Amino acid sequence: MDIMQAIEKDIKPVERTIDFETGDTVRVHYRIVEGTRERIQVYEGIVIAIDNKGLSKTFTVRKISFDVGVERVFPVFSPKIAKIEVVRKSKTRRAKLYFLRERRGRSARLKEKRVKSVKKESKSAPAAQVNNAETDVRADVAENQVVSEKTE
Repeated sequence: MDIMQAIEKDIKPVERTIDFETGDTVRVHYRIVEGTRERIQVYEGIVIAIDNKGLSKTFTVRKISFDVGVERVFPVFSPKIAKIEVVRKSKTRRAKLYFLRERRGRSARLKEKRVKSVKKESKSAPAAQVNNAETDVRADVAENQVVSEKTE
C-alpha cells in the first residue's frame, strides 16, 4: 500500500462508499449549522462529475432552480453529509457531463437505466411471505413520511 493511502485511511473522517455514477440523480442530505441550531437541507440534482483524488474525492451536483442552473460540489468524505440517496440511474457515455450546462428542458434529459427485474417466485412460495413483503414496503413508506415531516 502506498504511504499516502495509508495516511489517508488513518485520518478519514467518514467511511462512505459511492454507489452512484455520473448521470445519476441523487438527493444529498447536508447538515447546516446556524448558530446553535442544526438542520438538514436536501439538495437534489444530476451528478455531472466525480473527481477521484483520494481523501479529497468530490462530486458535482447540478440542478435547475427557478430557471437558473445551480451547481454544488460536495466532498464525499465530509461529516456534514448525512446521507446520499440515489433517486434515478441514467445511461451515460462520458465521465463528465459538462455539456448539460448549455442544454435546457427536454434536450437536457438523460435516458434512464432499466433495472433488470427479478424472476417471479415459483408457486411453491407461501402467500404469507408475499403479504409480509407488501406490509414491509408500506411500513417503509410510512417511516419516510414521518421522517420528512420532522425535517420540514
